[in-house]
Amino acid sequence: MNILGIAGSLRKDSYNKKLLAHAAGVAKSLGEDIRIHDLIDLPVYNADVEAAGFPPAVAKFREAVEWADAVVIVTPEYNNSISGVLKNAIDWASTSGNKWSGKVAAIMGGTVGAFGTVLAQAHLRQILVILNVIVVPTPFVYVPRIQDAFDAQGNFTNEIAAKAVEGLLKRLFETTGALKGIGK
Repeated sequence: MNILGIAGSLRKDSYNKKLLAHAAGVAKSLGEDIRIHDLIDLPVYNADVEAAGFPPAVAKFREAVEWADAVVIVTPEYNNSISGVLKNAIDWASTSGNKWSGKVAAIMGGTVGAFGTVLAQAHLRQILVILNVIVVPTPFVYVPRIQDAFDAQGNFTNEIAAKAVEGLLKRLFETTGALKGIGK
């Protein structure tokens, strides 16, 4: 199964990038690999740039989305929505042939506040549905106060969220396998 992982944050020590790394480790323990793609090199979407030809970083990202059977998207929450970085990436892969169509997605995220990306994930679900992405509905992975969810070595220590990550990934793998005829 080809699984792509993206985090909607650019910061080197992003908590959501750490959450994605944790999810990749869980996936590995379940017998699957998540190929993480950093969004840092994507330029801001511009139809004039697209008309002149996709920049190399955009072409590479579009190929990664096309390659994937499933996608793990980890989003921060900015102003009750997803980050501009994540929306930009979604836009680049949805124009001139929607590379998202038919993918299965698991979404999760964390924030330093008390609500753990509840609103951002709701908004992301709306966007993905329009792009013909099947979003695994539960378990929800909302990590409030994510700054407290890692120990000094970077290990994820939020036990409730860790169980939810494992459950969500299992459901992602089962759903993707059933829908795409991929199985072990």
